[in-house]
Amino acid sequence: MSTEQATPARMRVLRYPLETFGQAASTMRKVLYEVKKVIVGQDLMLERMLVALLSRGHILIEGVPGLAKTLAIKTAAQVLDCQFRRIQFTPDLVPADLVGTRIYNQQTGAFEVELGPVFANLVLADEINRAPAKVQSALLESMQERQVTIGKQTFALPDPFLVLATQNPIESEGTYPLPEAQVDRFMFKVVISYPSFHEEMTVVDRVTERTPSVDRVMTGAQLLELQKVAEAVYVDPKLHEYAVSLVTATRQPQEYGLNDLARFVQYGASPRGSLNLVIGAKALALLRGREYAMPDDIRDLAPEVLRHRILLSYEALAQDVTAEHLLQRVLEAVPAPRVHIGDPYGDTRAGVEAPRV
Repeated sequence: MSTEQATPARMRVLRYPLETFGQAASTMRKVLYEVKKVIVGQDLMLERMLVALLSRGHILIEGVPGLAKTLAIKTAAQVLDCQFRRIQFTPDLVPADLVGTRIYNQQTGAFEVELGPVFANLVLADEINRAPAKVQSALLESMQERQVTIGKQTFALPDPFLVLATQNPIESEGTYPLPEAQVDRFMFKVVISYPSFHEEMTVVDRVTERTPSVDRVMTGAQLLELQKVAEAVYVDPKLHEYAVSLVTATRQPQEYGLNDLARFVQYGASPRGSLNLVIGAKALALLRGREYAMPDDIRDLAPEVLRHRILLSYEALAQDVTAEHLLQRVLEAVPAPRVHIGDPYGDTRAGVEAPRV
């Protein structure tokens, strides 16, 4: 193993000094530390929330009631000093309750626009599957184009902007399945479960204590700067190919030696799956203190990025074959690439060699 010497052309690839990446990672660790003062456990949900914040994505969280889903994003908003809005989805909700509407002003004789609660930095769509598709679809423009059109006027949403939606997996009465177009807008679908015994003991012990206070770590404007740093994280072209291969394997498993899975998949993941794997890997690498992504970053994100983008066939549902089972087989069948870690920037810090992984 040897370290490849840096060249001027190669060094220009690094848009920020190496110290900037380290400082960004340190800041996000402080954010996580403050949030965990209040939230016990749920490490996966918190990490994916930070990844979504850095990569401008949205999250769908599925879990039974009482797992601190609402408290987590509310606490994150306090730590980031961002505007937070909670929208309780119910069957009688209408789109205007989310995005706003035009109101007639009798004094001026003209219509004025009253903006809805979606105009915030962090928006919690609580129990999103309790509202009909017409209401759910009102979020489509907000989540994709980050704007809202009311009448003939278009209004830009605040930046940063993140939608965190929750849904309850154990109740089906009075709920509406999310349209595929809506689900595909979410960068992650995170499935959370009950805390461990010791984590729940900690939660119970805190009942008799004052709720811990959190400190503000940064502002929304500073978060925008960290998003730019995350965009500058290097991703080797082989990792692009790896991400696309994983997504392609969900559509055409027979091409990767998974002939027995083909009958279980009606539709595979969309191209947003490939994009979010790469974008998310950049943010996850930054959280882990690196200025370059590795295959493990993509593998770790694959379940949350792809599970909600796979439409199972009736045969899969009849045989209790889950998306998680299919993804595990796909991850085993598609080999991770070998990339040269130090290659992008000619990294020779402290004489560190550039190993192959």
